[in-house]
Formats: sequence, C-alpha cells, structure tokens
Amino acid sequence: MDVDLIFKIAAIGILVSVLNQVLIRSGRDEQATMVTLTGLVVVLMLVVQQISALFDLVKTLFGL
Repeated sequence: MDVDLIFKIAAIGILVSVLNQVLIRSGRDEQATMVTLTGLVVVLMLVVQQISALFDLVKTLFGL
C-alpha cells in the first residue's frame, strides 16, 4: 500500500473539514453537507481503485 494514498486521504479530510466548518459558520448547512458527501465519494473512489488493483494482483498471483 502506498503511503501517498494515506496522505491523499488525510489531505482530502482536512480540506473537507475546513470547508465544512466555514460553510456551517456562514449559515450554508446544505452546501456544507454536499461538500462532506463529495469528499466521502472522492475518498471512496480512491479506495475502490486500490481494492480493484488488489483483486487484480490476487488473480494474477493465483492464475485465475
């Protein structure tokens, strides 16, 4: 597993949390929720790509 992936996820989390707090403080709760959901989807896409690569590696390893 790449350490870069962990740093990417952490950076996205920090960015989303800062944007979320700024939007909540300015009274835009709906947009804050959308930013949080968008951050979650981006992180899930990164994780799914890594899981897909893992499955491909296992298939290659066992010759399936």
